[in-house]
Amino acid sequence: MTRNPMPAQTARSLAEPQADRPRFPADYGVPTDEAGLLPWSHARERLENAAVYWISTTRPNGRPHAAPVWGVWIDDTLYFDGSPQTRRGRNLAANPAVAVHLESGGEGKDVVIAEGEAREIRAPNPSLAVRLAAAYTAKYASEGYSPSPETWEGGGLYQMRPRVVIAWTNLGKDPTRWHFGDRSAG
Repeated sequence: MTRNPMPAQTARSLAEPQADRPRFPADYGVPTDEAGLLPWSHARERLENAAVYWISTTRPNGRPHAAPVWGVWIDDTLYFDGSPQTRRGRNLAANPAVAVHLESGGEGKDVVIAEGEAREIRAPNPSLAVRLAAAYTAKYASEGYSPSPETWEGGGLYQMRPRVVIAWTNLGKDPTRWHFGDRSAG
């Protein structure tokens, strides 16, 4: 059984990730200096408040797969659930690399993309399970989803700790990339 290695913490106790500019072709007009970088709070707020996260995984044959999921952002980590028998669950079992895009970004504005690895957590520690159930209930009870802390004892809970997050509200002004360093999940 895999246990969640990250103790329950408050978001305030987590170190701020390092910010810089993402690389774009020169003709995109993206600034190269650090003036106007977005604060981490901008991306964190969107990740916390998103209703739908698009999870992109890779099939064993190398083809991409994307699926919308519900999830919760706690302590700079995305948790999402679903059967390990789903296409995304089987893909993640073979290759934990994942990209997550919020259901935003119309006209290239308010984009948030997270990249990292996602791993299934079986039997999360009790305090984390209570926090997750409460966060899911607060977010999705109106949609009929209100899990108990015991919901994930048999599996089906995934933890994605980003290595990098990229966001912008205006591509020509404020694209920002945050680095988390090595944050291997699981």
